[in-house]
Amino acid sequence: MAPPPLLQFTSVSLTFGGDPVFDDLSLTVHQGDRVALVGRNGSGKSTLMKVMAGLVEPDRGDRVVPAGISVGYMEQDPDLAGYATLGEFAASQLAASEMYRVERASEGLKFDPDRPVETASGGERRRAALAKLMAEAPDLMLLDEPTNHLDIEAISWLEDELKTTRKGFVLISHDRRFLSELTRATLWIDRGQVARQERGFEAFEAWRDKAWEEEDQQRHKLDRKIKAEARWAVEGISARRKRNQGRLRALQDMRKERASQIRRQGAAAMEMASGPKSGKKVIEAQGISHAFDDKQIVRNFDLTVQRGDRVAFVGPNGVGKTTLIKILTGEITPDAGSVKLGTNLVPAIFDQSRAQLDPEASLWDSLTNDRDMRVSGQSDQVMVRGQPKHVVGYLKEFLFDERQVRAPVRSLSGGEKARLLLAKLLARESNLLVLDEPTNDLDVETLDLLQELLDDYDGTVMLISHDRDFLDRVATTTVAMEGGGRATVYAGGWSDYQSQKREQAGPAKKAKPAAKAGTAPKPAAATPAKPVLSFTEKHRLEALPGEIDRLGAEIAKLEEFLAQPDLFTKEPLKFQKATDALVERQEALSAAEEEWLDLMEKAEEA
Repeated sequence: MAPPPLLQFTSVSLTFGGDPVFDDLSLTVHQGDRVALVGRNGSGKSTLMKVMAGLVEPDRGDRVVPAGISVGYMEQDPDLAGYATLGEFAASQLAASEMYRVERASEGLKFDPDRPVETASGGERRRAALAKLMAEAPDLMLLDEPTNHLDIEAISWLEDELKTTRKGFVLISHDRRFLSELTRATLWIDRGQVARQERGFEAFEAWRDKAWEEEDQQRHKLDRKIKAEARWAVEGISARRKRNQGRLRALQDMRKERASQIRRQGAAAMEMASGPKSGKKVIEAQGISHAFDDKQIVRNFDLTVQRGDRVAFVGPNGVGKTTLIKILTGEITPDAGSVKLGTNLVPAIFDQSRAQLDPEASLWDSLTNDRDMRVSGQSDQVMVRGQPKHVVGYLKEFLFDERQVRAPVRSLSGGEKARLLLAKLLARESNLLVLDEPTNDLDVETLDLLQELLDDYDGTVMLISHDRDFLDRVATTTVAMEGGGRATVYAGGWSDYQSQKREQAGPAKKAKPAAKAGTAPKPAAATPAKPVLSFTEKHRLEALPGEIDRLGAEIAKLEEFLAQPDLFTKEPLKFQKATDALVERQEALSAAEEEWLDLMEKAEEA
């Protein structure tokens, strides 16, 4: 016997701006259900959840909540008007004897109930809204991106709470591991249709890919049938006009069906171009210490970052992860110790606060007014990795349509703002990427693409994230910040860090642990002599820039010569010789640049 229903939809439809968000939707959420609600950014997940919560009225159909059943909704932008403190808001629906529930939730979610509402950040407001929902414990909990602005410890607390609850819940999240750990059914919203599978998020991607494959096969069959029937209509209609009107009408119906099919949204066409090579040693920090407002951020910390490293910084909110990255990149001077930056660094920074986006500016102006993207004399062009592109075409690569181009940034969803910031970031060439919470609000498909881009990126990555799955996929080194100035370097991603930490805590680990991966070695008692350039090396360092310029010019001429459309067919021998010469000079250029970087590093250390 199925458990009793908590919520029922019957033939529910909703349309915004002429396009259906969902159509003829019928579904039931039962007691004890643990449901993942998934779909692309902009597909209508949050809107569907608001209809579930009763905050948005559908155009047609019925929403039924049985008598005595309570439904609670945690929204992304809670309205705290009329409340003095976050705790007062969180406890607004509770009896005085139940205040302990808010206190317990505030400890787990790490927010101060006494914080005045007017001074609270957006993240603190969201945590208060989540604490309110968890403290009230309704029969059906609707959670819209609850892990945003939570650190990993708070995410683990929430995960444990939801694992043990007997309440039903529907969950929107970008955090793969969070969804996989908690859900037992999946609702997938795609182009106005909602499908349900009685398996959790772990099985979603295989289900989605199979559905898309079957859709492509059906579309291909329909296209072939339309093509065959159209050929028949052209060749034989005059002789069979009266007898075959039904077949003609069927052809017209097939064409209407094909025209009415909504193409699924593709992945963002994100690309990333590495800039010039940096030196092998990107950052060397020795003995750095720093405090801020009497709070120790880091104490006597060593770290060496080599070219190509992917270094993740993890720890509780407020521990100082962003501050440490700013110290390591030279933006902040440490109180003690030294930070030495490598040669030829070209950084690009993704800011979690979205401070680079003016909420009142349009998407068009956000790109064309960016001094790094501006094309002189062209108001409708932006510079993308050294090449001009039309601003609308570039925005389309990040899944924005023409209607959004002139809309203000404040009208975008969280995921759309993240995509716009990525559009600005990825237009630049760089060899050092600093990504501060890049995963917030991005859908699963865009996260996959971002991970692939980082895998192929030739430069160095420094990353702050609370997404454990993303950390495991990307990071090669993890810096764990534990508070009180403690920062420890571990090899690998989040799971590797957890495993090494458990091993170190075990009884067999009484001996002093070995030097950790990524840390700079402690100097020996006798300081070794610093490297000094020889006469030959000095001469070579002076000559290399001219050699690099010469090779670059020769490569440009060869590329121009090979670009002739008929060269291969008319002059195959010349084509082959030019191709061999191009490969030879490209290899020589790469070797010269590498040699120049090595000599520059040696010269700076001397």
